[in-house]
Amino acid sequence: MSTDQDTCYLCKEYLRDPVSIPCGHVFCSVCLKTYWDHADHTGSYSCPQCRVTYNKRPTPRRMGGSRHSTMQRNSESFPPPPPSPDYNYAGPQDVGCDICIGKKHKAVKTCLMCLASYCDKHLKPHYESATFKRHKLVDEIGHLDRQICPQHQKGLELFCRTDQMCICVLCTVKEHKGHDMVSAEQERAEEQQRLGATQAEIQEKIHDRLKQMEELKQAVDSLKNSAQRALQECEKMFGDMMRSIERMQQEMAKLITSNKRAALNNAEGHMERLSHEIADLKRRDNEITQLSRTEDHIHFIQSYHMLIAQTEAEELPTVSVNPYFSFGPVTKAVSEMKQHLGEFSNDELVKVAKTVNKMTFCELDESKKRRSIKSDEATMYKSVPMQEPQHRDDFMRYNRPGRSSRGHRVSHQL
Repeated sequence: MSTDQDTCYLCKEYLRDPVSIPCGHVFCSVCLKTYWDHADHTGSYSCPQCRVTYNKRPTPRRMGGSRHSTMQRNSESFPPPPPSPDYNYAGPQDVGCDICIGKKHKAVKTCLMCLASYCDKHLKPHYESATFKRHKLVDEIGHLDRQICPQHQKGLELFCRTDQMCICVLCTVKEHKGHDMVSAEQERAEEQQRLGATQAEIQEKIHDRLKQMEELKQAVDSLKNSAQRALQECEKMFGDMMRSIERMQQEMAKLITSNKRAALNNAEGHMERLSHEIADLKRRDNEITQLSRTEDHIHFIQSYHMLIAQTEAEELPTVSVNPYFSFGPVTKAVSEMKQHLGEFSNDELVKVAKTVNKMTFCELDESKKRRSIKSDEATMYKSVPMQEPQHRDDFMRYNRPGRSSRGHRVSHQL
């Protein structure tokens, strides 16, 4: 193609700031830019003139102006503003005019009698000529084949209530003879009323659901705050109980230590006394040994009577030791206290679990459920039934991951 063309294919005016594309065609810079800007959403760019398609938007190459435009710019002191290109051509997503030849303009109306779509230019006869007075125009629609009876190739104008389908006039003669038939306009008007009622019902449901959503959000916030307060208060109370147990442990340690110290002091006193008595007895035993070896008879007799009298007069107290004495009863008492505390805490935890599990946070009202909802979908919102915990092991399962029934129970009811 020659690049000496004077007019732009898009705006049909003299070229302004001409640019060329790889296929060789030349357009106004602003016309080509605007044309391809409209094609950005498809990602496919084609030459407006020869329809060659490019996967990537080409970069136009600037050219010198045409001879006519150059002469015109030299003859005018102030060149006219750039022309406004016509961008009413039908794109890939638009409905094209059925009358346009070559590049089609966008259709603005569709005639249900002609079964064709028209642009502004070719629609004028429908407004100006009496021939088209009875033709019915609607906003442009695609898929006109849906407006045609597949059997008689006539426009669909009636609605058969017996068979619940749109039909043409010829269908009333044989296929739908004797059926309950009305015009499509009348059926549309009645269905429009029902549609309005349905829409009002849907809007009311939306309002109701939004209200329930807001209430649920507020309840969730309140639930989080309540759970946080409960955790903090329980942590504080369990801390107090732990400190109380620690104080009991300290008191028990003091009791054991003081009793041990008293028993040791008593035993040490007795041991010291026994040591003195043993030493005294050993001393007298030594005296008796020495006396038995003396050869002085007078001294023997005098000392003998003194030792015998002293020994017979003295009665030593007996120190008895309890072989069964131990702190076992203390350990037993603490063990029984531990058992009682465990049983008491287990009973109280079970009571708390029963009380909490009886409180339902949110659930569906089964009486208002639509029949179309499947049972397996409904169970997603219902609380999973479970047996109330009776023992500590049952209660402790709440803390074990992987227990689906327990997890669902807690997630829906707490």
